[in-house]
Amino acid sequence: MSTESSALPEALADVIAPVPRITLQAFCESHDVAAAIQAAISDRRMQKAVSKVQMGGPAAAVEAFQDAPTPNALILENTQDPSVLLGYLDRLSDVCDPGTRVIVVGAVNDIALYRELTRKGVSDYLITPIGVIDVVRAVSNLFGSPGASSLGRTISIVGAKGGVGASTVAHNVAWAISQSLAASTVLVDLDLAFGTAGLDFNQDPPQGVADAIFAPDRIDQAMVDRLLSRCSENLSLLAAPAILDKTYDLTEEAIDPLIEILRGLVPTIVLDLPHIWSAWGRRVLMNSDDILVVATPDLASLRNAKNILDLCKQARTHDRQPLLMLNQVGVPKRPEISATEFAKTFGVDLAAVMSFEPQLFGTAANNGQMIAEVQPNGPVTQQFIQLASGLMGRIEARKTKRSLIEPLLAKLIRRKAS
Repeated sequence: MSTESSALPEALADVIAPVPRITLQAFCESHDVAAAIQAAISDRRMQKAVSKVQMGGPAAAVEAFQDAPTPNALILENTQDPSVLLGYLDRLSDVCDPGTRVIVVGAVNDIALYRELTRKGVSDYLITPIGVIDVVRAVSNLFGSPGASSLGRTISIVGAKGGVGASTVAHNVAWAISQSLAASTVLVDLDLAFGTAGLDFNQDPPQGVADAIFAPDRIDQAMVDRLLSRCSENLSLLAAPAILDKTYDLTEEAIDPLIEILRGLVPTIVLDLPHIWSAWGRRVLMNSDDILVVATPDLASLRNAKNILDLCKQARTHDRQPLLMLNQVGVPKRPEISATEFAKTFGVDLAAVMSFEPQLFGTAANNGQMIAEVQPNGPVTQQFIQLASGLMGRIEARKTKRSLIEPLLAKLIRRKAS
């Protein structure tokens, strides 16, 4: 098993809340800042915002809003003397609606200027050069609830094709996050017709995820809390109904209200996605903070996994790209693509390579247990823990810490030797 993955850039290490339905206008003076803001507008977290970028800076903003209502958020770039900017802000204060929030972008790194901007009602000040994520984070922070708890991280786990064991992986990863990493976690089984999370955790709750999805007008934190089924101290489950008395033809945004509420309730949400390609399934996948694609070592899995990763690379430009793992490796008499060749196709290290162990997985499934309960110290249990660590960013954090400590240790050793 390889636990290496592409390191997550520092700017992406935190979870950024999606921006609500707002209007946003930016007035820039340089093409670099305009390009960064334009790119930020295409980010998945900004998809609900109605945005516009134009040139002219604060002077153009003053002119534009003389006889027009101001947007919910306004970004102003200033490349001139700060005193000029302050003058334009005074003029804007006469025409701005009371609820308009202002972000200023400038090159001057001065605490006195920042204090003066704050005194004039500016919500944030970004120092150039700025990146796409700087813009997304700043706009997101404008509309975050004051004093709100940390935003929950959403992790989607999906199979490259049916039967690759993605649900089993999702359930065991959720268990590892909650038990080994001690993070409060909710597992959501989105395979509404055939989901197995209830069976795997030996739970038969009378209500579950469908009750939340089909009651968008009534859903709130209290309702979701009532629907959760407790699996352990740190793990709760929203089980699928897994009955065929109805079809589940959901709208594209059907899952959004549930995920938004869960993000405010718990630090980690693991989404077990079914192997279907629908508008709502694609939306959930693309809007997740992290993704794990589960494949088996065959050509169909390789093709489908490549399609998923290519789509994510195109649609999730400013996110860490999905992790990829091979499951059920070593089935007797089955021709397989080697893990090395599989990884080579994608140019990435595999997050995990799990062997085919029908006795272990079959026993756990039939007993309604997780692998860690059947083999607490077994190698597969350790693989799930490492997968959980990779998805939660713990591996990258340990690498960063080690990279800072090792040079210091080497220096001390050299000094002692001399």
